[in-house]
Amino acid sequence: MNQQTFQSAMQLHQAGQLDQAESLYREILAQEPQQPDALHLLGVILNQRGQYAPAINLIRQAIAQRPNMPGYYSNLGWALTQIGQIKEAVDCYQQLVALQPANAAAFDHLRALLLNLRQIDQAIAAAHSAIRLRPDNPQYHGHLGSIYSQNGQYNLAIQPYSDALKLDPANVNYLHDLAVALSGTGRHEEAIEMFNKTIELNPNFVRAYSSKGVVLSRLGRLEEATECFRRSIQMDPNAPAGYNNLGSFLQEQGKWAEALEHYRKAVEIEPNRPTSRWNLARILLLLGHLKEGWTEFDSRLEMPQLRLKRPFAQPQWDASDPTGKTILLHAEGGHGDAIHFIRLLPQVAQRGAKLILECQPALVPLFAGMTGLDAIIARGQPLPPFDWQIPLQSLPRVLGITLENIPSHVPYLSAPPDRVRKWKQRLASETKIRVGLVWSGTRYANADNRTRTIEVFAPLAEVPGVKFFSLQTGDDAHQPPPPKMDFADFSADLNDFADTAALVESLDLVITIDTSVAHLAGALAKPVWVLIPFQCDFRWLLHRTDSPWYPTMRLFRQIKVGDWKIPVREMAAALRGFKPQ
Repeated sequence: MNQQTFQSAMQLHQAGQLDQAESLYREILAQEPQQPDALHLLGVILNQRGQYAPAINLIRQAIAQRPNMPGYYSNLGWALTQIGQIKEAVDCYQQLVALQPANAAAFDHLRALLLNLRQIDQAIAAAHSAIRLRPDNPQYHGHLGSIYSQNGQYNLAIQPYSDALKLDPANVNYLHDLAVALSGTGRHEEAIEMFNKTIELNPNFVRAYSSKGVVLSRLGRLEEATECFRRSIQMDPNAPAGYNNLGSFLQEQGKWAEALEHYRKAVEIEPNRPTSRWNLARILLLLGHLKEGWTEFDSRLEMPQLRLKRPFAQPQWDASDPTGKTILLHAEGGHGDAIHFIRLLPQVAQRGAKLILECQPALVPLFAGMTGLDAIIARGQPLPPFDWQIPLQSLPRVLGITLENIPSHVPYLSAPPDRVRKWKQRLASETKIRVGLVWSGTRYANADNRTRTIEVFAPLAEVPGVKFFSLQTGDDAHQPPPPKMDFADFSADLNDFADTAALVESLDLVITIDTSVAHLAGALAKPVWVLIPFQCDFRWLLHRTDSPWYPTMRLFRQIKVGDWKIPVREMAAALRGFKPQ
């Protein structure tokens, strides 16, 4: 290679004279077609012009000739990122950090790419590597905090945001994000102080007003919260977060129509913002607008903190004719979600597809006997080949489920007969009304809406002629029952949902909070009474005492947030008049 020509080309390139540099690089390649540096730098010029496909081809040729050049991988990764080939870009940056293990910026780029793929744990590891190499860079600390916050791990986000602020004390973004993390761990008053400091440093920082309003609403300071939300929208009427947060605030107060209006505005401003679309979906479904709600409902798959999207190579089934094809149905969310939406499996089977179901291990024995199912796989086990895939909770959209055509035929599940016989024999001598009881649900971000202690049900103990059987599992299973409650605890014998279903089949009635057993009892066609919080899940709709999903279900609703006395008192009165079928 003519070194003088190459040096001239590089000087022109660095000076921004791309046409002249390109001409010299091509002159070198005409004489030496596989010269790696010329291939690489010509690829860089094409990158700079947005001609990514030919740039990628050239840089790949350079790597083939000289596979240990870090800069080649960096520029190839950048080009691949621009055309959305994120997995391939990750491979490039992983090769880059293998060649340059002290390259903090490369680890930071890798973090961003892994986050894009929702490979959260790997992104966190890359962020830690960047910090280890450059602990003096506040951005790297902030990026780590952001991953934790987006993933709902606010307790872990506090330290990296604090470290970022030590290095950059006047950065309002770090102040704001630290305040959000503090609030996420229940440290609301500290969060308010941090928001105030943010606003003091930058009175025009719109996000701080909106986020402060969220925290004020959690503290019950509703007038101040309203002022913050209104001010954020006035300051920037094109910021979706203001409308989204105000919508959430209005929804918490039971102002559902106004909340819907603000969620719509947030989505109108930024249609691809998953948080706004997710909130819009849930309130549409809550209000009974199922067709539009299901359309927006897939936004849950784009929510980083939910971590629901699966990296399948196979496309999602779109209701195309599946005759002769294999569809993987996979459960997501909680056990109750799977039990609720598994009712749609027969409709898919009727289309002529071979069906594979992947679900939580505890549900396998319960679902295994369903008609139309060709195979069932416990989550975490290897999957057989399939052509299409779809989450269970996306089926209502694909199948066009509305209030008018909800498949409400029950039972659509049944317990294994041998297990039912065992429980019927154990309870054969019981002469009282047999009532199953569940008082605590899965711990999650909004658990205050439904996680209770058994003491909530104390008024039921005053009803004569009733014996209660614990269907509770988990950490709360061994809470002592209220005084006077005739109570049996068989929780040690409930190893999976088939066991629970078998016990439910042997009872007269199930009383529960909004948890998976509510869906299980409804799917088994067992009379089931459910305590519903004021801010309820979308599937219970508004104001109804029945459920279009479960004909044997009765809903007892909270009138005021946090006050269970009225619905439990109503439940006790109903129990006095209950006659087993």
